[in-house]
Amino acid sequence: MDPETLAAAGLRYDVAGPVATITLHRPDVRNAQTPTMWLALAELGREIPDDVRVVVVKGSGHSFSAGLDRAMLDPANAGPESVLSLLGLSDEEMSARIDEFQQGFTFLRDPRFVSIAVVQGYAIGAGFQLALSCDLRVLADDAQLCMKEAALGLVPDLTGTKPLVESVGYARALEICATARMVGAEEAERIGLAHTVVPAAELDEAVAQLVTALTAPLAGAVTETKALLQGTADRSLDEQRRLEREAQTRRFRELAALMGG
Repeated sequence: MDPETLAAAGLRYDVAGPVATITLHRPDVRNAQTPTMWLALAELGREIPDDVRVVVVKGSGHSFSAGLDRAMLDPANAGPESVLSLLGLSDEEMSARIDEFQQGFTFLRDPRFVSIAVVQGYAIGAGFQLALSCDLRVLADDAQLCMKEAALGLVPDLTGTKPLVESVGYARALEICATARMVGAEEAERIGLAHTVVPAAELDEAVAQLVTALTAPLAGAVTETKALLQGTADRSLDEQRRLEREAQTRRFRELAALMGG
């Protein structure tokens, strides 16, 4: 995507070697999200080069993302950018449109790379769901997470419900969603929502160290491991054993080829 299109969507995108960085860049509204941003994220996901091994997602300024831009819910702002434009669609058309929005989140599960959410300040609603879409979440100690949708009479629909349950369990996920309460950084780490929590001043260094560690092993090993770990809850032990055997066979073959065997 060209820089002008990205800027119009409130995004920045940089690739440096094996690391791609996606930055939500609307600091004046705490990186509030729009449908245009979601569609642009989906397009970025389709463009990430195969040699990228880590995708870092962060926000400009002092917040990750305050969630949906409330202007998108204002009847005075009717138009293709307004979420209210969904009301003019049939049920099938509305579902298809939301599916397009969801693709701006689902690409972060791609086994080709490890995705990291770098969360400082607020991660509300769609912001929380974007962080949940990433494999790992590194939080500053001032981070505040909230699934705000219930307070608006809505449900989380940007793919955040499954990773939330997988991280904290059904009962706690229900309580977090239904009450729309804030979850602070310390609690997030304790209940499994955060990979690690560090002082805000140390956030960039912590992420840099994690990126270095993730890019140290051979790319194929990390890719195969991520694919193995995904979906384990839905597989039998015998199926998981089979997938492990097949993955290990591929790894041995690649290593042998690299050694000239």
